[in-house]
Amino acid sequence: MNKSCLPPDDLPSNQTIRVSEILFRQLEEAIKKSFFFACDNITRVLLSSCHWYFQINSGILTLIMICHDMESYRNIMKTVPYFAEKLKQFSNRAKITVTSPIDKGIPWVLSIDNILPEGDLPTT
Repeated sequence: MNKSCLPPDDLPSNQTIRVSEILFRQLEEAIKKSFFFACDNITRVLLSSCHWYFQINSGILTLIMICHDMESYRNIMKTVPYFAEKLKQFSNRAKITVTSPIDKGIPWVLSIDNILPEGDLPTT
């Protein structure tokens, strides 16, 4: 744990810290609900195929998606540009983290600023 160089009187109280944490969790849940309803029906089904949630850390909104199988992982990865565009409606600074099934790869962490629009993606 980091020791603060501020005097104790200048630090937030434990109650203030707890209330802030509760408010952040409520904000994350509200964003999750709004984000889900901002997506089209096909994307909602895709989101339902994995565990997903939002986390705010240091002012950066992060969409975290954990895929349970390789098919949902591939479908989520194809849809990342769409998620990035939707995230821009909620934050100027956001990231997307996509985790493949256990032992099938490493998590991808992408900033929404570094994601190519769907039309600019290379074709395979």
